[in-house]
Amino acid sequence: MPLNISLEEIYETWRMTEKEHFDIRAVTLGINLLPCVSDDFDTLCRRVEKKILATARQFVKRAEQVDAKFGIPIINKRLTITPAALVLAGALTGNAGEDRRRAVEFARLLDRCAAAAGVDFLGGFGTLAEKGMSYADQVLVDAIPEALGRTEKVCGFISLASSKAGINMRGVARIGTIIHELAHGSENAIGAAKFVVFANAVSDNPFMAGGFHGVQEADNVLNLGISGPGVVRRVVEAAPRDLALDEIAEIIKKTAFKITRAGELIGRELARSLGVRFGSLDLSLAPTTAVGDSVGRILEAMGLEKVGTHGSTAALALLTDAVKKGGLMASGHVGGLSGAFIPVSEDVGLSEAVRSGALTIDKLEAMTTVCSVGLDMIPVPGDTKTTTLAAIIADELAIGVMNNKTTAVRLIPVPGKKAGEMVSWGGLLGEAWILPLHDENSDYFIWRKGRIPAPVTSFRN
Repeated sequence: MPLNISLEEIYETWRMTEKEHFDIRAVTLGINLLPCVSDDFDTLCRRVEKKILATARQFVKRAEQVDAKFGIPIINKRLTITPAALVLAGALTGNAGEDRRRAVEFARLLDRCAAAAGVDFLGGFGTLAEKGMSYADQVLVDAIPEALGRTEKVCGFISLASSKAGINMRGVARIGTIIHELAHGSENAIGAAKFVVFANAVSDNPFMAGGFHGVQEADNVLNLGISGPGVVRRVVEAAPRDLALDEIAEIIKKTAFKITRAGELIGRELARSLGVRFGSLDLSLAPTTAVGDSVGRILEAMGLEKVGTHGSTAALALLTDAVKKGGLMASGHVGGLSGAFIPVSEDVGLSEAVRSGALTIDKLEAMTTVCSVGLDMIPVPGDTKTTTLAAIIADELAIGVMNNKTTAVRLIPVPGKKAGEMVSWGGLLGEAWILPLHDENSDYFIWRKGRIPAPVTSFRN
């Protein structure tokens, strides 16, 4: 369906791009690998390689052409695949050691395919295990530290909770150990930055590290992640200091409308060029380390002295809701996560608030009740116990389950680092100060394992 774009909108888009850091943060091509399934591992690998390369061969080139045509930067080009545990299951032997080796080799194959296609990342090395883990799930989870540690472009995920199923606490306990192994087995703990734990995972997420191609999606689908913290910050800062909050929400909503219109134009053009279905627009404000490209700074522009102080959750709720409303007015294809990300190391405003002590792990957890994801890019002390990691994950998953929203956790225990020290990854991953955690332990709670039942609100039919 063609979009009617006015000259005024074209000028506004140019201004947002040139002056306010507006960009398309990610275009992500989802690929269904279920037709590649085989009980012979070598056959499976050949089919997967052929399918990915045939589907994605022109992806980066086409994206660059659309970028040049419209003058709106497309920052990242990514692929997602069907959750790897589903693809691998039929080719497993029942021998745990051999099957773990196959899972690692499969990850390395995906890495080579991503490199050959020229994309930044490939997501989907993961599984859906909200109520329990199959043998294939267990094999894949056990392989994660080596698989993600030995690849550059492959990202992993696991969904361990949903509002319909509750929380798989046995899986949560295991993942605390996996994250510890992953962080300590990779340089500067970078491996843990490529792994996400979900509640209520969505199948059309264009962002990494948690993106995957859901089984309910079409064979090949293009999803797009829009980003515009700089644009929103500019309009909030330009507003009169005495402007009422509902009027602030209105100008954010109008700005999100404009951003979404531009994003849909790019997404539809690229999908048409590739000959694939246009899927969804994710409207999440995704910050970067660039000056002015911070969600934290938007909240401060609303009137907070420092993000993390009292009122931060309310300000973030206003922002998230206004962004969603503006996007829904502009497009019928809003999906993914949509709202506002608060990744600590990737957002200069948040990182500085952690350094000053204004933003704590507890306040971050409170803010995740209203943001679009959850505890994201959180560096913690390297000696954090695995049960503590699991308990933090359980808390965040509970927020998602009880509020029927997607929540996610990306914790990074940095070896040799203690609370208050700084860790730097460079590039989009940025830098941050290690957050202090509670000293009191949660060991016996995590050791109980089992499952936290779904809430009463799950019984809707």
